[in-house]
Amino acid sequence: ALLEGYRSAERQDILASRGNHITRVSGNQSKHQFGLAVDVAPLHDGRLIIQNQDEWANEAYRTLGQEAELLGMTWGGRWSFRDYGHVEMSGSLATLIKTRTARNSTHH
Repeated sequence: ALLEGYRSAERQDILASRGNHITRVSGNQSKHQFGLAVDVAPLHDGRLIIQNQDEWANEAYRTLGQEAELLGMTWGGRWSFRDYGHVEMSGSLATLIKTRTARNSTHH
Protein backbone atom coordinates (compact mmCIF):
# COMPACT_ATOMS: atom_id res chain seq x y z
CA ALA A 1 0.00 0.00 0.00
CA LEU A 2 1.22 3.49 -0.80
CA LEU A 3 1.69 5.42 2.44
CA GLU A 4 3.18 8.58 1.01
CA GLY A 5 4.53 9.74 -2.32
CA TYR A 6 4.70 13.49 -2.74
CA ARG A 7 5.34 15.25 0.55
CA SER A 8 5.28 19.02 0.93
CA ALA A 9 8.32 20.83 2.34
CA GLU A 10 6.18 21.87 5.30
CA ARG A 11 5.27 18.26 6.10
CA GLN A 12 8.91 17.24 5.69
CA ASP A 13 9.92 19.90 8.23
CA ILE A 14 7.31 18.59 10.68
CA LEU A 15 8.60 15.03 10.30
CA ALA A 16 12.21 16.20 10.66
CA SER A 17 11.33 18.02 13.88
CA ARG A 18 10.22 14.68 15.37
CA GLY A 19 13.79 13.37 15.35
CA ASN A 20 16.21 11.20 13.42
CA HIS A 21 14.07 8.08 13.87
CA ILE A 22 11.56 9.58 11.38
CA THR A 23 13.74 11.38 8.82
CA ARG A 24 17.13 13.00 8.68
CA VAL A 25 16.39 15.75 6.16
CA SER A 26 14.27 18.89 6.23
CA GLY A 27 12.04 20.43 3.57
CA ASN A 28 13.30 20.61 -0.01
CA GLN A 29 16.12 18.17 0.84
CA SER A 30 13.99 15.03 0.42
CA LYS A 31 13.24 13.30 -2.84
CA HIS A 32 9.62 13.16 -1.68
CA GLN A 33 9.25 16.87 -2.44
CA PHE A 34 10.11 16.23 -6.08
CA GLY A 35 8.09 13.08 -6.78
CA LEU A 36 11.21 10.91 -6.68
CA ALA A 37 10.45 8.79 -3.61
CA VAL A 38 7.63 6.77 -2.07
CA ASP A 39 6.94 5.09 1.24
CA VAL A 40 5.00 1.83 1.06
CA ALA A 41 3.95 -0.96 3.40
CA PRO A 42 2.60 -4.45 2.75
CA LEU A 43 -0.91 -5.59 3.64
CA HIS A 44 -1.25 -8.93 5.43
CA ASP A 45 -4.61 -10.40 6.38
CA GLY A 46 -6.17 -6.97 5.88
CA ARG A 47 -3.66 -5.21 8.15
CA LEU A 48 -1.07 -2.66 7.14
CA ILE A 49 2.36 -3.83 8.35
CA ILE A 50 4.50 -0.72 8.90
CA GLN A 51 7.41 -2.42 10.70
CA ASN A 52 9.27 -5.58 9.89
CA GLN A 53 8.52 -7.27 13.22
CA ASP A 54 7.81 -10.76 11.87
CA GLU A 55 9.22 -13.06 9.19
CA TRP A 56 6.34 -12.42 6.78
CA ALA A 57 6.92 -8.64 6.94
CA ASN A 58 10.70 -9.12 6.65
CA GLU A 59 10.21 -11.15 3.48
CA ALA A 60 7.78 -8.60 2.03
CA TYR A 61 10.22 -5.75 2.62
CA ARG A 62 13.19 -7.77 1.27
CA THR A 63 11.19 -8.49 -1.88
CA LEU A 64 10.36 -4.80 -2.22
CA GLY A 65 14.05 -3.97 -1.93
CA GLN A 66 15.11 -6.59 -4.47
CA GLU A 67 12.52 -5.45 -7.01
CA ALA A 68 13.39 -1.77 -6.53
CA GLU A 69 17.09 -2.47 -6.98
CA LEU A 70 16.43 -4.54 -10.12
CA LEU A 71 14.79 -1.39 -11.51
CA GLY A 72 17.88 0.68 -10.62
CA MET A 73 16.24 2.36 -7.64
CA THR A 74 17.54 2.82 -4.10
CA TRP A 75 15.93 0.92 -1.22
CA GLY A 76 15.99 2.46 2.25
CA GLY A 77 16.44 -0.98 3.81
CA ARG A 78 20.14 -0.84 2.89
CA TRP A 79 20.80 2.44 4.68
CA SER A 80 22.44 2.62 8.13
CA PHE A 81 19.17 4.33 9.13
CA ARG A 82 16.93 1.48 7.97
CA ASP A 83 13.77 2.63 6.19
CA TYR A 84 12.38 -0.63 4.83
CA GLY A 85 9.31 0.85 3.16
CA HIS A 86 11.18 3.65 1.36
CA VAL A 87 12.09 3.47 -2.34
CA GLU A 88 13.57 6.31 -4.36
CA MET A 89 15.22 7.14 -7.65
CA SER A 90 18.97 6.58 -7.46
CA GLY A 91 21.36 9.49 -7.73
CA SER A 92 21.79 12.79 -6.00
CA LEU A 93 18.76 15.02 -5.69
CA ALA A 94 20.56 17.89 -7.45
CA THR A 95 21.47 15.70 -10.44
CA LEU A 96 17.97 14.22 -10.71
CA ILE A 97 16.36 17.67 -10.65
CA LYS A 98 18.85 19.00 -13.20
CA THR A 99 18.20 16.03 -15.51
CA ARG A 100 14.44 16.42 -15.18
CA THR A 101 14.64 20.16 -15.87
CA ALA A 102 16.80 19.59 -18.96
CA ARG A 103 14.47 16.84 -20.23
CA ASN A 104 11.38 18.99 -19.70
CA SER A 105 12.88 21.98 -21.48
CA THR A 106 13.62 19.90 -24.60
CA HIS A 107 10.02 18.61 -24.77
CA HIS A 108 8.35 22.04 -24.97
